[in-house]
Amino acid sequence: MAPPSGAVPAVTLDRPVPGERATPPGTGTPAPTWRSRLFRLEERTAPYAYVAPFFVLFAAFGLFPLIYTAWISLYSYELNSDAEWVGLGNYVWLFTSDAFWNALWKTITLGVLSTVPQLLLALGLAHLLHYRLRGRTFFRVAMIMPYATSVAAAALVFAQLFGRDAGAINWLLGLVGVDAVDWRNGDWTAQVAISVIVIWRWTGYNALIYLAGMQSISSDLYEAAALDGASRWQQFRHVTLPGLRPTILFTIVVSTIGASQLFGEPLIFGGGKPDGGALGQYQTLGLLMYQQGWVYGALGRAATIAWVTFLLIIVLVLINTRLARRRPAEEES
Repeated sequence: MAPPSGAVPAVTLDRPVPGERATPPGTGTPAPTWRSRLFRLEERTAPYAYVAPFFVLFAAFGLFPLIYTAWISLYSYELNSDAEWVGLGNYVWLFTSDAFWNALWKTITLGVLSTVPQLLLALGLAHLLHYRLRGRTFFRVAMIMPYATSVAAAALVFAQLFGRDAGAINWLLGLVGVDAVDWRNGDWTAQVAISVIVIWRWTGYNALIYLAGMQSISSDLYEAAALDGASRWQQFRHVTLPGLRPTILFTIVVSTIGASQLFGEPLIFGGGKPDGGALGQYQTLGLLMYQQGWVYGALGRAATIAWVTFLLIIVLVLINTRLARRRPAEEES
């Protein structure tokens, strides 16, 4: 059928692939040249080449050490000696060792004593800085300074502050009539002192994370709550906290992981000894792993502690996530 008069026939323009010769009309499709094949190959493989460095580094420094540590945990592997296959013998030793259960309990108590006050203080500071105050920039920079301080410097300073004979804390307690406290050799006193170090270092960091989450909440919600007569405390409960649930969950998970790996603060607080005190009153899983691996030379047992700690972190993170998601579901129902 002939096209109607005045109609312009459609013309299709095929753009040639770079490196491929144009084809004259009526001569058919030519065979692709090596340059066009190289161009298509580069187009397909470029995304994989961009992400490959991350996976290579993760496999070399993350996945391989994890798998190798699991393999070493099945051997009686000590320094300057050959490895001997023991199967699950290291795990049997670990779960029947009083030192492991003591370190596990101290890790949990130190985690609770340091994480709960830390997050509550961070939430309160972020709520104060969320409102317009004079010198807000100064206070924000001041809060992040403890995080920028090294663990060694902070632990050494606080070890002097909590000294029994010449410590500033005992001097302040003496002003109100309280006898000097042997912070390092007491059970709960040593844990409180170490928790203070952790709280001092990480409160400002978490406060800035909460502040960033608060700034992402729409101001219209606060204006509507103020028009309804809600006080600042009511606005905090019914507007700020619901909007901060993902941020709070993130900080809980990160703080739980950090508390499970607590190592530098108790090591330096105890004078560089990995025994966690005379009675193991502040010996964490990290200290126990270091003691077994580099003091006793039992690398197989140290690898076993590392893997059990890794599994413990996964369980704690799953529990925290489940509890954080369960409460909003109950409120919606």
